[in-house]
Amino acid sequence: MKDIVVRIGGEGGEGVISCGELLTTALARSNYEVFTFRTYPAEIKGGPAMFQVRSNDEPVLSLGNLADILVTFNEEAFQLHGHTLKPNGLLIYDPAHYQPQGTFEAYGVPLDEMTLNVVKSKLGKNVVALGAIARVLGLSTNLLDQLIKDRFGKKGDIVVQKNKDALQAGYHFVEQHPFKKQLPQFEAKPSETKRVVMSGNEALSIGAINAGCRYFGGYPITPASDILEFMERDLPKFGGSVVQTEDEISAIASIVGASYAGKKAMTATAGPGLSLMVEILGLATMAEIPCLIVDAQRGGPSTGLPTKMEQSDLNLAVFGSHGDAPRIVIAPGDVEECLYYIVKAFNLSEKYQLPVIFLTDQSLAHRTQTFHWPDFSKVPVINRVLPTADQLKEYRRYQLTDNGVSPMSIPGMEGGCYAATGLEHTERGNPNFTAKMHATMSTKRAKKIEEASKESGFTARFGLPKAKIGIIGWGSTQGALREATELANKEGMSVAHLQVKMVSPLPEAEIKAFLDSVEKVVVAEINYGGQFNQILRSKFLVPTSSLTKCEGVPFYADEVLAKIREFAGVAPKKTEAALAR
Repeated sequence: MKDIVVRIGGEGGEGVISCGELLTTALARSNYEVFTFRTYPAEIKGGPAMFQVRSNDEPVLSLGNLADILVTFNEEAFQLHGHTLKPNGLLIYDPAHYQPQGTFEAYGVPLDEMTLNVVKSKLGKNVVALGAIARVLGLSTNLLDQLIKDRFGKKGDIVVQKNKDALQAGYHFVEQHPFKKQLPQFEAKPSETKRVVMSGNEALSIGAINAGCRYFGGYPITPASDILEFMERDLPKFGGSVVQTEDEISAIASIVGASYAGKKAMTATAGPGLSLMVEILGLATMAEIPCLIVDAQRGGPSTGLPTKMEQSDLNLAVFGSHGDAPRIVIAPGDVEECLYYIVKAFNLSEKYQLPVIFLTDQSLAHRTQTFHWPDFSKVPVINRVLPTADQLKEYRRYQLTDNGVSPMSIPGMEGGCYAATGLEHTERGNPNFTAKMHATMSTKRAKKIEEASKESGFTARFGLPKAKIGIIGWGSTQGALREATELANKEGMSVAHLQVKMVSPLPEAEIKAFLDSVEKVVVAEINYGGQFNQILRSKFLVPTSSLTKCEGVPFYADEVLAKIREFAGVAPKKTEAALAR
């Protein structure tokens, strides 16, 4: 099995991210699986940037642990990431900047000098580095040339040629200066399956359009801005409209209005923006208007860590409201699930006529992964229930029903006029502040959540059917937890893993069955206080242990494996868990 982890570090503006993206595309087009992670500076100019790609000829579950190859564009990058290189790994560095010391193989490549000689500019070092990495991994030069053309074609033939020359310079340098370390070669291979490679933001945008989203209102905020840019470019092709609003409050107000008018609508934000949206989120609950809010989480509170990942918006997403304002909160586990679960999220919003919050994070939003060509027949699209002709004769928008869902008219339907008010109201929508009416309508709204909790397909179980140790996770931790579970079982430990995709309301039956099948439970998440662990403990009244990480980066499988060993009473081992920052 071929498995490689390549990490590239440098300064913002040196092309670290674009180098990593080109390398990832080259590996994917060579028919290998990829999984990426990136961090980039919060500053407008400068600051440390890092891109890591893991590639394998089998599906990749996590970003990997220590790097087989570390490419540094300057000495600071080595200081920041040198400890993430395997002791016997390959360091590619520019000897004009520094002379590294370590047990690894230090392989000097004069990146700056070659760039100035070939491109006649300081720009292009990243493409020289790409050429060197490509030769180290045995990638096809024809494929790389096509990538350069695709990437820079709009800038003209001269720019394309300069970048091709830079690529060839790095490639030929490695040919002429052999290195010692033996590494797997990733020459292009045939594939029987049609696959795609995309980021979480791209996947959920495509899924939203397929679900029938025809209005997007948004305000730029890292790491959700890519969604706004994608929708601005592509939604009009499907008859949809996009508005970049003046702020996040306007964004959610506009999607509630668009949905009231009969259009499926979505916005995307991060934690600071979701905080501003809370009041109108309550309006959507009270007026029973479907809408979808994507929260690409980042480190908080306040401005926090704008370009780093965290799973710390859970309490805000689930509980953030004045009054009882039920909503559904969905958390996909990987890029492919972003594509399909956004359709499920729209379906739930339409079916139960309430807001749905879709929780991703910086890692998942910008992560790129390969997966099979999408098949949207897996998730049929559901639309809101409309009133019949008989119901429109004496239309009661908020009619009391067994499941709490009432037929929703569209403006222009004869007899379907009603007030979508944020005030407490009667079945017809008339304001009413009596104790009895508030209790009746609160019960109606709660019924919808009770019904939603019975929906199937919002958990995934891995590992043994009965186990001594159970790991529970949510969101983008899925791959690392699953990989750690597989490694633990191979070592002879008894472990199972449950990933929860609907974090509110909880799929109680599936979680209860999992809890009953294990002896000890560890809840793993990327936040300081163990927010999901607290929710599970209060709901199921079971003793659980919390495994948290609050460093702006995802779990590594070895970190989780070390915790499993501790719970299993197995002596600690030397792991290759990277302590990247």
